[in-house]
Amino acid sequence: MADYDLAIIGGGLNGVSLARDAAGRGLRVILIEQGDLGGAASSATPRLIHGDLSVLERRGFWRVRRALAERRIWLRIAPHLVRPMSFVIPAHSDERPPWLLRAGLYVYDALTNRGGLPASTTLDITHHPVGNALKRPFGIAFEYADCVVDDSRLVVLTALDAAERGAAIRTGARCVRADRTDTWRLAVVDRGHRRTITARALANTTGAWTSLVAETVLRQKQPAMAAVQMSQIVVPKLFESDNVYVFQNDDGRLIFASPFERDFTLVGTVTHDFTGDPAIVAMPGADVSYLCEAVSRYFRERLAPTDVVRTVTGVNLSPASARRRDGTTLFHARRRKAPLLTMFGGDITTSRFRAERAVARLTPFYPMSRPWTSGAALPGGNFAWDRFETEVDLARHRWRFLEEPQARRMVAAYGSRLAVVLGEAKARDELGPAFGPDLTGAEVRYLMAREWARFPEDVLWRRSKLGLTMPAADRDALAVFMATPPRTG
Repeated sequence: MADYDLAIIGGGLNGVSLARDAAGRGLRVILIEQGDLGGAASSATPRLIHGDLSVLERRGFWRVRRALAERRIWLRIAPHLVRPMSFVIPAHSDERPPWLLRAGLYVYDALTNRGGLPASTTLDITHHPVGNALKRPFGIAFEYADCVVDDSRLVVLTALDAAERGAAIRTGARCVRADRTDTWRLAVVDRGHRRTITARALANTTGAWTSLVAETVLRQKQPAMAAVQMSQIVVPKLFESDNVYVFQNDDGRLIFASPFERDFTLVGTVTHDFTGDPAIVAMPGADVSYLCEAVSRYFRERLAPTDVVRTVTGVNLSPASARRRDGTTLFHARRRKAPLLTMFGGDITTSRFRAERAVARLTPFYPMSRPWTSGAALPGGNFAWDRFETEVDLARHRWRFLEEPQARRMVAAYGSRLAVVLGEAKARDELGPAFGPDLTGAEVRYLMAREWARFPEDVLWRRSKLGLTMPAADRDALAVFMATPPRTG
């Protein structure tokens, strides 16, 4: 008998979504990730849960409808991570004419039940706060509702839910060989120790490394794949209004500027073909300049490359024969050979749905329960999305030492499970040493014990984005703290 029903190589969003779905259907699951969960492209997304107007423009009606249905599901199952936002497109005749934008948004509204989100509308931004940061003359803008999401925390909480349903999550573990007979036999190096595990089916969800793993580890031929680099920049806050701007660039692309971590703005996205090692991907200076120039066409405050605080970039895959933005799932099974799933590409919005369809491919091989993920909240998400502010108020009432920004960050990260992190603390000093104004020893220990954080960058850039503001001395102190075993007794 095999050790597991399904072994998954790769701990990005595709991998953890597959693990969650399969574990919840009763399968014995192990996920193997050589680095950190969401350590590559899954933490370098545009952070949007949306139908994608650019896809609608290309008449991808089914894909937009599916994505908007998923948007409603995400609001229901992850209200702490997924936040409704107003998206504003300033209109001008140099690019898409206003009538075309209005018509497109009418179709966008009609493609799904909005689930409580407002319909699109027209704004006179000469007399509206969203116009304050913009150059003149932009007389009108179109406003519609979509969502933003904390991408890296979505990966981690999906993995946490999988683990709580029985999946084994192994970070810092690398699969170095996989032999295929009627089962899969995997050689895994887990933090320096070599072990062998067996599984009835295998999934390759290694993102930009999919082809390399297929060739060198699985020794399976894969179709030609195209690598695409996707990049954003983080800059100091460019506007005070609580909305996302969507700008039409002169090359036809849509560029967004989104509120990011209180004091910053995230600007993106620029994409292009990529060749090279995805482990050392870097954003080209030309792409930084492109985004700065694109938003400077609209904002009063001109943005220069020297203003960039951080670049965010990753590599995704699609079949070379067809650039598919909704991801690709390949399934290979033949007589007396264990099944192989290969998943790559796709966006955040449809990740849950992709995993649900992929696990369904395994149903002929062993019994499992019905699909379930659309109705089950992620850890901490058992409240209505329109009660987020109420959750913040409740947190401040229970832990009175929390300032409003701290309470908001922690509710956004942990939702209704915040008590697991803060416990019965009555004062901040009961939570251990402080690292900067926000992070405490208690939170770090929780992240290490429950969310697979091993190194400072896991905490500062994926479990949170506190690396944007934490002083160097506090980072050094955090590294020492994480390397020191907690006292016992």
